This record gives sequence, structure tokens and C-alpha cells, in this order.
Amino acid sequence: MNTFTAFQGDRPADQPFHVDLPAQAILTLPDAAGVVIECRRGAVWITLDHDLRDIVLAPGQRFEGMVHRRAMVSALAPSCIAVSGAEPAGLPMARRHTSPRRRAALGLSPA
Repeated sequence: MNTFTAFQGDRPADQPFHVDLPAQAILTLPDAAGVVIECRRGAVWITLDHDLRDIVLAPGQRFEGMVHRRAMVSALAPSCIAVSGAEPAGLPMARRHTSPRRRAALGLSPA
């Protein structure tokens, strides 16, 4: 199984980039908020952390991320997707003003 992490480099986040995914490959997007994924060819299954929905896209269908959660895009067949609004993988998410013992991105406290 191939695993990819989205990284755009110098490309502006509003410009889509295309990813060809072989069957059973997985593309990981660190933060799905504001991201649009459009299936161009094949079929993909999108999984968001802590979300019970099954999101399956066929050619011409699209998904718009609304929450700050990791998204994994799994190719059910050889597929091509267009991704826009994604931030490069190395940038941290904006932090809220919360307790220093609470992780802002996931809402978790240390054990």
C-alpha cells in the first residue's frame, strides 16, 4: 500500500493540485478544514478522524472539509483527484487560547 502526505511547496493553497493514486494508495491531509477534494477518475473513500460517516466519491463528485481533522483519501481503484485549499503538511494549525495543558488541535488533555 502506498501512502502519501499532501505537500504543496510554493503553490498557493487556492490553486488545485492533482494527485494520481494507484489502487489502495492513501493520501493524508493533515487538516481537512477548507479543503476541497474532487474525484476526476476512479473512486475514492474519504475518512476523517473521529467521524463516523463513509464518504465515497465517484468521478465528478466533490467533498468540502468543514472541520479541523486529519483526512485520509483511499483509492478504491486507480484514481485521480484534484485537491484545493490544502495547506502544506509542515505548517501547524492555528492555536486557540486554551489551557496550556490542553492540546488545541485535538482537544485532548495529557494523561
